[in-house]
Amino acid sequence: MEKTGKQAVSTAEMAKIAVSAVIIAICAWITIPLGAVPFTLQTFGFFMVTLVLGWKNGLYAILLYLLMGAVGLPVFSGMKGGIGVLFGTTGGYLMAAAAIPLLYGGMTRLFGKKLWARGAGLLLGDLLVFIFGTIWFMIAYGAKNGAVSLSDALAWCVLPFIIPDLIKLAAALAAGPRIEKVTKV
Repeated sequence: MEKTGKQAVSTAEMAKIAVSAVIIAICAWITIPLGAVPFTLQTFGFFMVTLVLGWKNGLYAILLYLLMGAVGLPVFSGMKGGIGVLFGTTGGYLMAAAAIPLLYGGMTRLFGKKLWARGAGLLLGDLLVFIFGTIWFMIAYGAKNGAVSLSDALAWCVLPFIIPDLIKLAAALAAGPRIEKVTKV
């Protein structure tokens, strides 16, 4: 077999991707019980992995995390796993997480790695997660329990998470670039 140039992903990058997928799982298991809706650090994990690995390897790490969960490893919040979680009422939020590194990559390509561009990319990705996840929730919930209004879906699935996600985003922006510097391959 002939070598055709640089390997697409180096062994060191593969290791970082695998470790990052596990870090996302650990973040998903960490629950902060605030009020009626518990919060996890899963979104923080998505943000950090994207900031530290960059958009492409961040995407690979998130896809690996989703694959690990799809095959039944208990990597999702509540130590759940399986394809049923991905196709359940909240599965749209999980699957849409792949948008975070993609929008991050687009923003940093357009505007460079300025902190505001990085933050805007992560924020736009999170917004797309909310949009896709809420549409998915309304369809999946409606199929099982009858139609749910957009206002109810937003009240249940989006509004309680806006401030926590902004806090996670700010924390990731504060820590991510520092961690990125010390973990360069």
